[in-house]
Amino acid sequence: MAEATALTERFERALVYAAQVHGGQARKGSTAPYVAHLLAVAATVLEYGGSEELAIATLLHDAVEDQGGLPRLAHIRHRFGHRVADIVRACSDSVVNSAAGEAKPAWRQRKQRYLDHLATLDAETLLVSLADKVHNARAILRDLRKPEVGPAVWQRFSNPRQETLWYYAALAEAFQRFLPGQLADELAEIVAVLRTE
Repeated sequence: MAEATALTERFERALVYAAQVHGGQARKGSTAPYVAHLLAVAATVLEYGGSEELAIATLLHDAVEDQGGLPRLAHIRHRFGHRVADIVRACSDSVVNSAAGEAKPAWRQRKQRYLDHLATLDAETLLVSLADKVHNARAILRDLRKPEVGPAVWQRFSNPRQETLWYYAALAEAFQRFLPGQLADELAEIVAVLRTE
């Protein structure tokens, strides 16, 4: 049996940093604190054999895209190192300098660029991205099945249901190609259910 991954104070610092960066932020359409998503994705990465460094990158994977763009990425690089920052950047579908007034490209363009980008990533970075997408898909399915949410879950997204499903189906196909295994299969299974409900 493989030795357990040890988590050090570096992981603790990353968790505190993530909680501060996303402080007060809730999951889309939910009252759950955003850090719950980060913890769930980090747990998945660790459960699938990821290192402490990967778990740290997972805790920070949305900090750049959602909370500060390039200046935030530079801060992460300074505090947590090049590898963590490179994974965070690779897991972001858009990194802009919001402080300089840069705007994100259109949704479909960003998503297609991200799908194309998956082919260039190493297995560790793919694991972080896949764990994130699986948790997001699980959340959609869970809320779709809640009587108080149901089909209204699709209204949380800036695009119609069919566009969101296109993206998740394309992600599932890409991950089954580039990081085949149980987690990629789980994403494909969730997407198949979402298409029928």
